[in-house]
Amino acid sequence: MNQLKAIWAYRYFIISSIKTEFRSRFARSSLGGVWMVLHPLAQVAIYALVLSAVLAAKLPGIDNQYAYAIYLMAGTLGWSLFAEVFGRSLGVFVDNGNLLKKMAFPKIALPLIVTGSALVNNLLLFGAVLVVFGILGHMPTLMLLWLPVLIAVTLALALGLGLALGIINVFVRDIGQIVPIILQFWFWLTPVVYVSTMIPAKYHALLMLNPMSGIVMGYQNILVYNKAPDVSTLLYPATIAIVALSLALFMYFRANEEMADAL
Repeated sequence: MNQLKAIWAYRYFIISSIKTEFRSRFARSSLGGVWMVLHPLAQVAIYALVLSAVLAAKLPGIDNQYAYAIYLMAGTLGWSLFAEVFGRSLGVFVDNGNLLKKMAFPKIALPLIVTGSALVNNLLLFGAVLVVFGILGHMPTLMLLWLPVLIAVTLALALGLGLALGIINVFVRDIGQIVPIILQFWFWLTPVVYVSTMIPAKYHALLMLNPMSGIVMGYQNILVYNKAPDVSTLLYPATIAIVALSLALFMYFRANEEMADAL
């Protein structure tokens, strides 16, 4: 309860920090926040050009000549939100060590700032994806109303795992070097650039052990196939997210005092 009161007391600090981070990132850029949209869309274009000839014929249920590009953008939208929150939470305390020593504010505000900033970036990307979908002749339906559920699960999973590892990273800096490598493998173990049905049936259960598989497939169901996500595939990542958040908060309360000394 004390932490919740502290977060509420510093709510304006958190909001202003998100705004400041957004402005400072593109302070001297003529295109500003457009770059946050161009980078992931450029990645989608590269994958589409390289892999569409191989995979376009294996995307049933999409009646569009740009089916693979649409499929890629849907998966990228979910993965980019997870990767940004998870990756930045990993170093959130180490990167702000000097700030923590000079200012008195609840440390838990830092991951919330990271989460808020990543959510703003992802919403901008979502808007750009909808524009591209319209240009390509593929308009999502009211199934978009399911997206807040997927976003909430994605944020909880990324913040829980990232915060737990971020606390360990304060004391064992090797974590900050190993996890980005793991994240690269994790991307290819998630059906973002390929369809889950391409995986042999005997390995499908292993694929679904990856909590991001169900989340990304949910994004694809909503944005590509215009249908509700399979709730059964979301129960597992939601459970992992709750467990990860609980563990991260437990570790935070135990290590809160020691982190300042280690930094």
